[in-house]
Amino acid sequence: MKFDVLIQNGTLIDGTGKKACAGAIGVKDGTIDEIGPRVKGNATTVIDATGLIVCPGFIDMTNHSDTHWTLFDYPSQASMLRQGITSIIGGSCGTSLAPLIHGSVSAESIQKWVDVSQINVNWLRMKEFFEELQHHNVGVHFGTLVGHSTLRRNIMHDAVRLANISEIERMGYLLDQALEEHAFGLSLGLMFSHGRSAADEEITELAKVVASRDRLLTIHLRDEGKNILPAVTEVLRIARTSGVRVHIVHFKALGRESWSQLARALQLIRAGREEGLDITVSTFPYKRTGSLLYTLLPATNRDGGKDMILEAIKNPSHRRLLAGNLNGATLHYEKIIVASAKHTPQFAGKSIAELAEHWALRPEEAFLEILAVNELAVTIFSETINEKNMETIYRQPYAYFASDGIGYEAPGNTAESTGNLVHPRSFGASARFLADMVRTKSLLSWEDAISKMTLAPALLLRLRDNRGTLQKDAPADITLFDPAKIKDNATYEHPFQYPTGIPWVLVGGKVAVANNELTQVRSGTILQA
Repeated sequence: MKFDVLIQNGTLIDGTGKKACAGAIGVKDGTIDEIGPRVKGNATTVIDATGLIVCPGFIDMTNHSDTHWTLFDYPSQASMLRQGITSIIGGSCGTSLAPLIHGSVSAESIQKWVDVSQINVNWLRMKEFFEELQHHNVGVHFGTLVGHSTLRRNIMHDAVRLANISEIERMGYLLDQALEEHAFGLSLGLMFSHGRSAADEEITELAKVVASRDRLLTIHLRDEGKNILPAVTEVLRIARTSGVRVHIVHFKALGRESWSQLARALQLIRAGREEGLDITVSTFPYKRTGSLLYTLLPATNRDGGKDMILEAIKNPSHRRLLAGNLNGATLHYEKIIVASAKHTPQFAGKSIAELAEHWALRPEEAFLEILAVNELAVTIFSETINEKNMETIYRQPYAYFASDGIGYEAPGNTAESTGNLVHPRSFGASARFLADMVRTKSLLSWEDAISKMTLAPALLLRLRDNRGTLQKDAPADITLFDPAKIKDNATYEHPFQYPTGIPWVLVGGKVAVANNELTQVRSGTILQA
């Protein structure tokens, strides 16, 4: 038998949770042609996997390469491939690049992260977006959710208010059309301005559209801090009233005051699941968040959208009120580190406390000044997650891995050249998860951990063709890693570093990473629900 790729002498973990076994895999025409203890034949590429675990390529449930435009700027998605991720799902946290009624909607939606003067949108419908993306030769498989905030901007423009019945119906029509064109579901970003202003009726009606097609509703909680319990209760209510399958993304309890509430939040989820509600979660394996600085403003001060927030910051009397509200929020400014700033990249790596001291300002004033100068486009790292809580989440059978990251290339990408930083999860999340949770802490078995990264998200997304498993005729998305050497190297200070211990990655049966080096092969496809 002549194969395209023959993997021999490996330890196979198939994604189902079944015990690892020695074996070999023959790949031909993009799929697994043979798999078993031994596979005879020759191949164009023969991989000796002695000492390596051979498993399905990792599926990243929560990814932001689309809304940060790196799908277009860095289509190889090297930082995803080098950590063994072969499929990514975009449209997360309420924002997607389609569907659109007019192209400016996309620019409005992603201006928090991207210099929109440098982008071009030449699609409206979801199918047109997919057609355009196929021309860009992306290195990973890509699928997307529909962003709720994107729907709102389509119908309501920049208005941040309750939607009327007609507007909800029009949003529902756009959503259903995008689902018909193979989007995986709907994402809510309830913490952000456009998501926060949606009433139960709007969310429920849209969720029913998703449920009618057996797609997925993903939710960025309304509050991940001291009000996490009401936020989780809201998720249960949405699932109960609509019948939709719900997935909470980057699930965590933010801030010391909320840490003790994580156990109760998990109890609520377990009770909902016992009631018959289909609720799952995912999270990333880091103690620091990577988020937008403006989201630390008190919730009532985030209402109204970008222009109203900036207007309040620039108005002296409103600014004093904002500073007072921040003073009562007990933020730890020495732990809030600027990662990137649209107009002042020189601030990257500095804490709000450091900048305040340098400017001889109170920390609250420095906070507001940075936002004003950068038109709210400031991302931060903030150490607000309890490690034991993170471990508790990963122990849950309904909790999965996701990077919450962005695909880049290193070296030479724009962020690195400007001095801006990115969260290290964009380069090392999967390696950190496996090295820390399995090898170091023995929190999970290799089999369970890999299931949380492969078959579990594939089943959640209803991916076709046995994707997420190693079995005959399944797509040959395969990651090989050394369980003794896998390690994330990306740090908050120096994030643009690939992990070690992941020497081979196949995407669609073609070798994308060979002997720890990227090949020139980009064989990603559009994933369709």
